[in-house]
Formats: sequence, structure tokens, C-alpha cells
Amino acid sequence: MHKTVTVHETADIKSHLIGERSRIWQYVVILQGASIGNDVNICSHCLIENDVIVGDRVTIKSGVQLWDGLRIGDDVFIGPNVTFTNDRFPRSKIYPEKYLETRIESGASIGAGATILPGVVVGVGAMIGAGAVVTKSVPPFAIVIGNPARITGYVNTNSCGSTIVDIGDTQIRREGFVSTQVRGVTLHHFNYVKDLRGNLSVGEFERDIPFFPRRYFLIFDVPSEKTRGQHAHKACHQFLICVKGRCAVVADDGRSRQEFLLDSPAQGVYLPPMTWGTQYKYSSDAILLVFASGYYDSDDYIRDYKEFIELIRLQQQNN
Repeated sequence: MHKTVTVHETADIKSHLIGERSRIWQYVVILQGASIGNDVNICSHCLIENDVIVGDRVTIKSGVQLWDGLRIGDDVFIGPNVTFTNDRFPRSKIYPEKYLETRIESGASIGAGATILPGVVVGVGAMIGAGAVVTKSVPPFAIVIGNPARITGYVNTNSCGSTIVDIGDTQIRREGFVSTQVRGVTLHHFNYVKDLRGNLSVGEFERDIPFFPRRYFLIFDVPSEKTRGQHAHKACHQFLICVKGRCAVVADDGRSRQEFLLDSPAQGVYLPPMTWGTQYKYSSDAILLVFASGYYDSDDYIRDYKEFIELIRLQQQNN
């Protein structure tokens, strides 16, 4: 244990893997195999088992137990009385061969009294509301609440604000499209003609839509609590139109993130390559039409947000 570590006299600390300047308060128990990073603050009445890794600058409030299999990234906040689990079917005196690994990734926050089921991943920067019961993995920067937890929004980061944008803006109507705070992403408004015989909306490829598509797909009958997308493309361009109902689109370029409401067939959002896209808040009747510039290619998908951020970083270094 490093000499800069502060340990209260009532704490029972068996591990020597505790980083610099960490502070451990009253009646904390840390078993021998646990690894604790630098500048960690562990409040009173916490228990940390052997197969636990805690990153740097983590705050663990009172009454939290960290069980075997838990991996906590840097800058994580864990509120008071948060409950972690590591066995889906626990029985007294019957132990699994290996406990499920649960990951809380860097920058995530977990509110007081939340319950995290085993084997899930809480993504980078995610926010878990107080009392939420997390039964499935949470995407990066998502806000989840309730039992079972469901996504209700996406959080801000230090470098960007998450903003809901209504595309029926007069500037967009006049110019046809407008740039956003997300690199390369544009909002578009098409010609919209109302008629007693029926309404008409029309757009032209390579004019109104900035590429010629080779593929389209429709997303519909999505339960309101479900989230689609959650990936980026290396080379494929996409254009999204909610032709019926409404849904929200979150675009993320690795630095800035913005949320857009699609609620008219006369409006759409363009996502260039290397844009992380997420769609959620589907109305029960929503039909989302997506045009893609290329044929389906599984190798073009980036499905891991950490990989996406790393590719963005490498791309910026090479430019």
C-alpha cells in the first residue's frame, strides 16, 4: 500500500494494491485480491471482495458492496447503497465456477439505491437514475431510470451539449438544410405539398439527399423502450426519414453529441461516415426509413464505442 493512502483506524484492509492518495473511511473491508486505483474515495461501511478492479478517481459512497467479477473504470461515481450482483441464480452454499463480469465504464454515474444485475456493461459516461434496476447493458452516455431501467435521454459531456432540435425550423425551411454542432451532420427539409386529395413530400438524390443510395431499410414496430442503431460506419453514408410517427436520433462525432426529433415525412437527418448514431423514443406507429450509400457490409460497422473513439483519434492524428 502506498504511503500516501489514508486509512481510518476502523477499516480492515487486506489488499496491498491500493493506489496513491486514495482515502478509505470507517468500517471499510477490502479483501486481499482487490485492486484499487489512485485518488479513490471509499466512504464508510463498504465491502470490496477479491476479484474486483477499481480505476482511478472513483467515488464509492457509503453502504456499497463490490462483489467478485466487478470492473470499475476511471472517474466513476457510485452512490450510497447501490447494489451490485454477480450470480443470476444464487443458492446458499452453491457457488458458480466463475462469477459473471460486470463492467462500469469510465465516467459513468450510478444513483443512490440503484441495482445492477450481473453481466451487464454500463457504458462510458452513462447516468443511472436513483433506484433504477439495470437488467441489460446501458449504451454510452445514456440516461436510464425505472424498473426495469429504460433510456430516457442522453447526457452532456464536457466538450458538448446534448440538444433536442426541432427540424421544423424556419431557417431549415428556407435553405433546405442546416449544419449542426456534430461534424458533417445536416438537417434537411423537403418540399411538402398539402392537398385535399392527400399530402405529398418529395426529395431528390444527390440534391436534397447528398448521395445516391444503394440500399434502404425500414424500422417499425419498435417497442417504445427499445433503442436501435448504437453503431457507426467506416464508409457508409446514411439518411434517415421518419415517414410515419416520430422518433429521436442522437448523432455523435466523438466530441459533440446532439439529439434530433424526426416527426414529419418532410424532414430528415444526414449521418456521414464515422458518426455514431442511435435512434430511440419511437412512437407506437413510427416507421423509420433509412437510405444507405452502400450495400450491406458487416466489416463497415463499428459496434464498440471505445473502438469508435480510438478510430476517430487515429483519423485526427493522420489529418
